[in-house]
Amino acid sequence: MILGGLITLVFTAANVYLGLKVGLTFATAIPAAVISMAVLRYFKQHTIMENNIVQTIASAAGTLSAIVFVLPGLIMIGWWSGFPYWTTVAVCAIGGVLGVMYSIPLRRALVTGSDLPYPEGVAAAEVLKVGEASERHGADGDGVDQNRGGMRAIVVGSLGAAFFQLLTSLKLVAAEASAAFKVGSGATMVSGSLSLALIGVGHLVGMAVGLAMIVGLVISFFVMLPIRTWGSGPSGDETLLDFVGGVFSHEVRLVGAGAIAVAAIWTLATVIGPIIKGIIAAMASAKARKAGTTVDVTERDIPIQWVGLTVVLAMIPIGWLLWDFAADSHISDSLAGIIAVSIVFVLIIGLVVAAVCGYMAGLIGSSNSPISGVGILVVLTAALLIKVTHGPTDDPKQVEALIAYTLFTAAVVFGVATISNDNLQDLKTGQLVGATPWKQQVALVIGVLFGSAIIPPILSLMNNAFGFDGATNADGVKGTLSAPQAGLMKTLATGVFGGDLNWALIGVGALIGVAVIAVDETLKRTTSKYRLPPLAVGMGMYLPMSLTLTIPLGAIIGMYYDKWASRSAADADRRKRLGVLLATGLIVGESIYGVLFAGVVAATNEEAPLSIVGDGYGDSAQLVGIVVFVAIVFGAYRYTQIRSERDYASMSGGPSLTK
Repeated sequence: MILGGLITLVFTAANVYLGLKVGLTFATAIPAAVISMAVLRYFKQHTIMENNIVQTIASAAGTLSAIVFVLPGLIMIGWWSGFPYWTTVAVCAIGGVLGVMYSIPLRRALVTGSDLPYPEGVAAAEVLKVGEASERHGADGDGVDQNRGGMRAIVVGSLGAAFFQLLTSLKLVAAEASAAFKVGSGATMVSGSLSLALIGVGHLVGMAVGLAMIVGLVISFFVMLPIRTWGSGPSGDETLLDFVGGVFSHEVRLVGAGAIAVAAIWTLATVIGPIIKGIIAAMASAKARKAGTTVDVTERDIPIQWVGLTVVLAMIPIGWLLWDFAADSHISDSLAGIIAVSIVFVLIIGLVVAAVCGYMAGLIGSSNSPISGVGILVVLTAALLIKVTHGPTDDPKQVEALIAYTLFTAAVVFGVATISNDNLQDLKTGQLVGATPWKQQVALVIGVLFGSAIIPPILSLMNNAFGFDGATNADGVKGTLSAPQAGLMKTLATGVFGGDLNWALIGVGALIGVAVIAVDETLKRTTSKYRLPPLAVGMGMYLPMSLTLTIPLGAIIGMYYDKWASRSAADADRRKRLGVLLATGLIVGESIYGVLFAGVVAATNEEAPLSIVGDGYGDSAQLVGIVVFVAIVFGAYRYTQIRSERDYASMSGGPSLTK
């Protein structure tokens, strides 16, 4: 617990800073597991379960830092001048604990009772298992054979990913390759993130998700984007790439949000049965334990009655927080009705969001899950409900208060989203290493409390030092932190109450989502081989192409690696496992480097503190980056293939079986 808390302080601070600066956060579970194994190895009788608990605590707190995607919006609209400590702590803690509680009945439905890949959960489990095997070295012959070369595969992937990230920090290579071009009277772009971690994620999620994301990418960038830019172009000093990127961010992404909304509703409809069965099974398990029946440790959750009681009791402080937030505002006359609606909203939508975010994390991992897309839907739904409850108004003071209240309410639900997005990933790791679920769930609550305590001072530090875009910092200087998601949430809430939100784009996305669901259901009934997961298509429409192009590329590489591994009938499983471990290493290396680099950025207060090359090298850096990126990916996989053949030959005492 102490080690998990200390790791939490560092990772949460780094994630808050990166989230405000560039709108991205990184998963902390795998780096935390690696650090835990490095530290606890010096203690007697340490176990894989202890490392799992450290990783669970740290990952929950690191993920909670995504709350920065909403809360800074209150600074941007001028409602807050800073982040009141205890209020911010309460929002993070209550939302996070609710996320843990909601994810408990979901475990049976989405983890033990589904075939979702959970790429980062699987990767974390592989890291823990290989670390345990290397510690046992020699205690179990079969165990050593099965894990032979495993740690080496992780190290190779980690070093390759970290080395490439170092080159990007030095500005010797680009972190992303992108270009825009005209399509008739419109325009579009191509972009790919040179991220080895995304290659690893793609390998782990597989081709079904990868192909679905490609479908979404094609819809957004080669259909919607040319249509939305038709007959228009950049103005002033704006480049074509900046123009196209702006249209995607402010318009086409709304289409993706509409598709995600429909896919999310459909996903909930398809998993509601397993969720109910999970709740019933949890109740039966609790009853059996109470009656003295022995229940396997891997099936013991926090008793469902305690889960339900915690959820209900959490509504009391939520109601008080909402009242305290707006009691002295211009909407105080209608506040009782608004709060009542808000509590029901948090209670019901919280469960919906937990199920959807857990499902998305199961598809592509929590790092790349478009949680801000869910945040958009939460803000829009909350704004509409609050607007209907309050009634129409033209008073600018009331409109401002309604916008602020909407963002504050959405922040609580967003806390549920961030935690459930991560929790099921951790519970998958626990399932694979044989952990006891209730102990993990307690660790998740501890992680939430650690993160809630550290997030407010880091937010205040960022606000005082830099300020946010559209607002001024403590010294009256215009803010420099873009906090892109928070700015988008603010814009959406303002659009609902101001009446200028483009609902047509969201409607188009919803229709596309319905069409994708129809196609997927048709495929489901006519063939068992091909599927088109609607939520994955929606994510492909919503996420930048830099992500949606690289993940499928990793899936293709993983597919060809597995085909190569399958040629050896006697050693196929071990070789496939080494591929998984290599992919895991790619994620580990980039994640740990991200932590270290975030610390350097924060310490120096510079965006590119390690840069040794000027801006004029930019175009060449993309070409060099692509060449180096391909070379590292090819080299890492080829090295793993060669070493796996040599290991098999030495273990079996014979020559290699494949070429």
